[in-house]
Amino acid sequence: MEKKREMFAGENGLQGDPRLKAISEAIRVVPHFPKPGIMFQDITTLLLDHKAFKDTVDIFVDRYRDMGISVVAGVEARGFMFGPSIALAIGAKFVPLRKPKKLPGEVISEAYVLEYGTDCLEMHVGAVQRGERALVIDDLIATGGTLCAAIKLLERVGAEVVECACVIGLPEAKGQCRLNGKPLYILVEPRK
Repeated sequence: MEKKREMFAGENGLQGDPRLKAISEAIRVVPHFPKPGIMFQDITTLLLDHKAFKDTVDIFVDRYRDMGISVVAGVEARGFMFGPSIALAIGAKFVPLRKPKKLPGEVISEAYVLEYGTDCLEMHVGAVQRGERALVIDDLIATGGTLCAAIKLLERVGAEVVECACVIGLPEAKGQCRLNGKPLYILVEPRK
């Protein structure tokens, strides 16, 4: 039997936790943005709600505090909003994974395919050392393409990716994400 790789917090130890409902309710849904048919999950309203924002970070910190993680890698740009707080709280460094030509030093790159084309993530050479244990954080997972690129980038420099974590996971991602065999931890499903 294949091990379940996606874990929703509400199904995995936090059943009935009122923080998850508050986090979900703090996320604004913007219909038809950036194009018709998309129900955009706007986390900026979560960041405006001190308690919901703190609860979001606290849930991740509680999960990762004792896993020996030395690197929290945040995916541009919304992974930058959660990653540094988590890194500070668990005693890890924060490494930004950026879009092309945003980092000033020598970088390594990983291209990936999107529904509408290709994109790329970059990381500074030397930011992560061989053998370091890493967590990848982003705000939302849809298809998993960006997270897969992040995993590949970290593994190319010899890091061990322990898990990927997202605040929001689309229900259609459940059971379909192929994150190179890495587990995925999700706090809430999107609101309609």
